[in-house]
Amino acid sequence: MSEVVAAVRELLPVLRERAQETEDLRKIPAESIESLRQAGFFRLLQPAPHGGLEADPLDFYRSVRMISSACGSTGWVSSVLGCHPWQLGLFAAQAQQDVWGEDQDARISSSYAPMGRATPVDGGFRFSGRWSFSSGCDHASWVFLGGLVLGDDGAPVDFRTFLLPIADYKIEDVWDTVGLRGTGSNDILVDDVFVPDYRTLSFQDTGKCVCPGQEVNTGPLYKLPFASVFSYSIAAPVVGMATGAYESHVSYMRERVRASYGNKAAEDPYSQVRVAEAASDIDAAWLQLEHNIGTACKHVNAGEKVPFDLRMRIRRDQVKATARAIGAVDRLFENSGGKALNAGTPIQRFWRDAHAGRVHAINDPERALAMYGKSELGLKVQDAWL
Repeated sequence: MSEVVAAVRELLPVLRERAQETEDLRKIPAESIESLRQAGFFRLLQPAPHGGLEADPLDFYRSVRMISSACGSTGWVSSVLGCHPWQLGLFAAQAQQDVWGEDQDARISSSYAPMGRATPVDGGFRFSGRWSFSSGCDHASWVFLGGLVLGDDGAPVDFRTFLLPIADYKIEDVWDTVGLRGTGSNDILVDDVFVPDYRTLSFQDTGKCVCPGQEVNTGPLYKLPFASVFSYSIAAPVVGMATGAYESHVSYMRERVRASYGNKAAEDPYSQVRVAEAASDIDAAWLQLEHNIGTACKHVNAGEKVPFDLRMRIRRDQVKATARAIGAVDRLFENSGGKALNAGTPIQRFWRDAHAGRVHAINDPERALAMYGKSELGLKVQDAWL
């Protein structure tokens, strides 16, 4: 949807101006969320029967990259909240109706770690737990939460995502961090609530790409693997932050005079090399992401399943993209001089935000790379995030 991408691009100056305000608030300003809503961003991956655009995922990720290049926190929250309409499209039709029946702009936050405990009862589950890091929860009226279903002996028998309305959970304001300060990634508390079975989704089903929502959302978009779509919604903002760091650094270095040497920083050959290396790493990270998602879309558009080796490659390149982006930001930060340490400068904010994004569990490089290596060496791979 090129018109949505264009509308997002027009928002970048004001999002950039609000970056410090966003950090000071420790959450995204309501005005920014509303501007993104009006631009149609949150409907890019939403099912058409519920007012969505069912757009090419690349339009979504490109928009996320742009938003993140203006403000890391806004890009992070936008990506997370913007990915969830796609996931809700995998749930049973009644769950989708519960959320969008009266408000097609309803938003969902999340925390997928299996911190909840669910006990089966007639028609659903009794559910309790506490979860950290629910980014953008202040702008959502529903939440996805990860939980283990317990058998009669108390042992886990399934790992599911549970969908709850805001009346069934509390938000505890605990988010006070060195990076991604504006994401409002607070804790979610649930105390023994009933969740109907149709508002849950097993990771066994998402892993097989066979979900109840596909009966009503038959488009190819909803045939993509969950881990592929979600992991790139975490990597894309970090690459976007690196892009923003690069743009602000180059602009600054063109005018900077290095007091220690009495020359313009732009004339320093070592600075020139660092800029070139950072640019190459950012380009490489993004080109792999675009190529992989584009290839996955070709398969589902042709009515084919995404091949296992491509799913492995998507996860491999996702963590490598994050690593390349972090490396680029580090190189640019090191090249910026002492004034880069000043509070309020874009480069230090991008540096902190990118490193905060790196510690998300989906960005752990060793786990994803080990999975890829095992597969290549003929060993069986089993993982909920594949």
